Amino acid sequence: MKISIFGAGYVGAVSAACLVKEGHHVVAVDPDPNKIGPLMAGKSPIIEPGLEDFIREGVSSGRLTATSDATAAILATDLSLICVGTPSLPDGNLNTEYLKRVAEDIGSALKQKHTFHSVVVRSTCLPGTTESVVVPALEAASGMKAAEDFGIAYLPEFLRESTAIKDYYDPGVIVFGASDKFTLDRLEEIHAPLKRPKFVVDIKTAEGIKYTNNAWHALKISFCNEVGNILSKAGIDSHVALEILCADDRLNISKAYLTPGFAFGGSCLPKDLRALISMSRRQGTPAPLLEATLSANEVQINRAYSMIANQGARKVGIVGLSFKPDTDDLRESPLVELAERLYGRGYQIKIFDPNIRLNRLTGANESFVRARLPHLAELLNEDIETVLADSDVIVVGNRAEMNGSMSRVKPDTRIVDLVRVDKSLRSEGNYHGICW
Repeated sequence: MKISIFGAGYVGAVSAACLVKEGHHVVAVDPDPNKIGPLMAGKSPIIEPGLEDFIREGVSSGRLTATSDATAAILATDLSLICVGTPSLPDGNLNTEYLKRVAEDIGSALKQKHTFHSVVVRSTCLPGTTESVVVPALEAASGMKAAEDFGIAYLPEFLRESTAIKDYYDPGVIVFGASDKFTLDRLEEIHAPLKRPKFVVDIKTAEGIKYTNNAWHALKISFCNEVGNILSKAGIDSHVALEILCADDRLNISKAYLTPGFAFGGSCLPKDLRALISMSRRQGTPAPLLEATLSANEVQINRAYSMIANQGARKVGIVGLSFKPDTDDLRESPLVELAERLYGRGYQIKIFDPNIRLNRLTGANESFVRARLPHLAELLNEDIETVLADSDVIVVGNRAEMNGSMSRVKPDTRIVDLVRVDKSLRSEGNYHGICW
């Protein structure tokens, strides 16, 4: 395929070199002679292991050329990758000036082209940027319509400096954010040699995945550093502890707990997190991430309450009360906290949880309920039908129980879903997921 790459910096140079290696013809486009010059001479404009060999081979074969002429590059290629920088502004937002400028250059060139051209954004940009910045600039400059007269897509990159070529050929995942089949087919053709999972999503989701990945990586680093500081102060080798943590691929290094939803609770996580924070304070070791974890958990409870309050109804049914399914443990359940807050503010509450029998609660479990929700006996119902019939808002805290009962919910009842019931059971309009 004939491909033009706009931006010959880190991502652009690596992408160009690897695509040429795969047999594609690539035109690198950049206004900076300090990038174009080295490329034309078969040299790498950046320091990256193995990259210069790829570039030298590409230039020698005639498959890699470089220019500052955007129009010539567009007319000579079928697909363009936008790889320009999106630096931070003082307020933390992104500077999309380069992105817009390149889109305008491409759009102007498209006026002179009579075959279908695909424009693929590879620059890291916040969700919605391609549709709010790139597409309008392309359409205004070309007089054409995106996804009809030219293709548009987003292709997030997951390249790490110093291992970029390895990452290109062995990515964790490949994500296509596409809005037209022609461009999607071209992206699949380019990536056919890479035998890795490929996911096709909308453009905004693809943009969001890139940020989710980077935030997750940064979070892992900060978590290990913070816990390492605390363990080290306690005389523990943090590397040993973290090696063992990583050895657990059932819970620690896995999909476990990586599903957006409601707050955590139970007899372990809140208590142990508070204890570790307390220990860090006694040590004089800052633990901002651990402290923020408790705050973030409270935010999710507040979010659920606000969603319920925004429904404007006073009769609320709660399906599920324990902190997780298939248990009667109510200790530090966020659903208990939510129920108490609603009750304390005058809502008429009905609760159904098939696992909760007050006469069976004992020990710390019973003590917690008596302290936090002393009126549970008058709120608890033995059958779900009563809760569904007498409530204007249903809060879903137990997926299994609700999946079997969604069809019996009154049409005008509003659903606030904290656990993501089966998609086929969600209703339009009256259905509200906590973070989806």
